[in-house]
Amino acid sequence: MVSTASTMGSLGSPAPTFCLPDTNPAAGEQMVSLSDYTSSSALLIAFICNHCPYVIHIREALVQFAKDYAPRGLALVAISANDADNYPDDSPAKMSESAIRHGFSFPYLYDEDQSVAKAYRAACTPDFFLFDSEMHLVYRGQFDASRPKSNEPVTGVDLRNAADAVLAGSVIADEQIPSVGCNIKWKDGGAPDYFPA
Repeated sequence: MVSTASTMGSLGSPAPTFCLPDTNPAAGEQMVSLSDYTSSSALLIAFICNHCPYVIHIREALVQFAKDYAPRGLALVAISANDADNYPDDSPAKMSESAIRHGFSFPYLYDEDQSVAKAYRAACTPDFFLFDSEMHLVYRGQFDASRPKSNEPVTGVDLRNAADAVLAGSVIADEQIPSVGCNIKWKDGGAPDYFPA
């Protein structure tokens, strides 16, 4: 299993805009945009997909994270940007099935042309981007230290600590550990120029 790390973009940078179709029937929206979250206390953008073993490893805990933090004003939006032509398990239809099967309470958006993933400088699944109420990036690191086949329990402690801090108005440490996962499946093998070599 080859792993890819997050690109760790600049803290304080503004959230790139997006408007993408939602594949999660339970969320009740057809199109979701960044402007839908201007009243949120914090916003987590999570680049995930259906088949990645790193995502599968934390999926249940991520669903619980969303349930725990929604009452506190933190919104979660998941996005899949994988090339569904070459990876049909990540098609919008399969995304809908996965969202229902695993009880996603949050939108699961499909970035077909991969422009949003590129705007966020996403590199792997999972890749997390936490923004404050002003939509400035405050955290872009790992969920926790657990990985598939590791002996570390899945707790989400790193992301939870960051979420607790931003919701409390506290400063989050600049030193953050990159997320690690499968690389995003870019169309035509054309990875963006920021993508790790």
